Amino acid sequence: MTDSSVPSRIGLGLGSMPPSLLVLGGIVSVQAGAGIAKGMFDRVPPTVVVVLRLLVAALVVGFLARRALRRVWREHGAKDLGAAAGLGLSLALMNFSIYQSIQQIPLGVAVTIEFLGPLLVSVAASRRAMDLLWAFLAFGGVVLLARSDGDITLSGVLWALLAAVGWAAYILFATATGKRIPGSTGLALASAVATVAVLPMGLHALDEAGGGAVLTPAVLAMGLGVGLLSSVIPYTLELEALRRIPQRVFGILMSAEPAVAALIGVVLLGEFLGPAQWAAVGAVVAACAGATLTAREGPRT
Repeated sequence: MTDSSVPSRIGLGLGSMPPSLLVLGGIVSVQAGAGIAKGMFDRVPPTVVVVLRLLVAALVVGFLARRALRRVWREHGAKDLGAAAGLGLSLALMNFSIYQSIQQIPLGVAVTIEFLGPLLVSVAASRRAMDLLWAFLAFGGVVLLARSDGDITLSGVLWALLAAVGWAAYILFATATGKRIPGSTGLALASAVATVAVLPMGLHALDEAGGGAVLTPAVLAMGLGVGLLSSVIPYTLELEALRRIPQRVFGILMSAEPAVAALIGVVLLGEFLGPAQWAAVGAVVAACAGATLTAREGPRT
């Protein structure tokens, strides 16, 4: 039995659901997890929440890939493991930065800026004049967000931009890892690396917040929920959707994520955006969808 057999059996139960609904469910799950995480910041520092999220993901994905992990050192060389380590470090950077950002600015604004990462990777790979239009549209949306009134701080924007860099690196390393290490083994290794990378900062933040006394059963339960909602559930849903729809369609559906994040911010956190901010979110969504829609078809990965 391979490490992908358990997710495959889970996928059988999702086979009756439309792929578009699976993608939307994954998006809502990720952003709901982010909303719950932000609601925890008044009890524990964001860095501690990041550690809880990554730890849950590492344990769950590591359990699913446990058989293959026993063989990974024998079957893969230094370059393979290096790609997985790079994936883990980019995952740590992306998660750490976006949580620092949403502590300071609305969730929808932070996720919209973070979406520049995958968009710029797509545009850089294309090098077509049309894609420059999408890049300028997205850049204009981010500038509009940064200049808009409301709870927008420079540091929050900069953290979101750093999360975008992490997301771009994540895409590149995920591609390399997927080619070198099959199944969920690479993701399991990356999740472990990401957890170890942020653990020292999380322990320091926990010590400053009062030590283990802040890790109440309620906080630990919420951390478990954040890990499941933000990592495990969307990974399962998106994996099943990608088996049944082209990557281009998947990318277009994923372009709705900034708008969903803004709506989650309204519903869970009461973060109401102004007209200019909604226009900026719409510009980035349109740029991401347009870049995906007009991209040349590449080989399936």
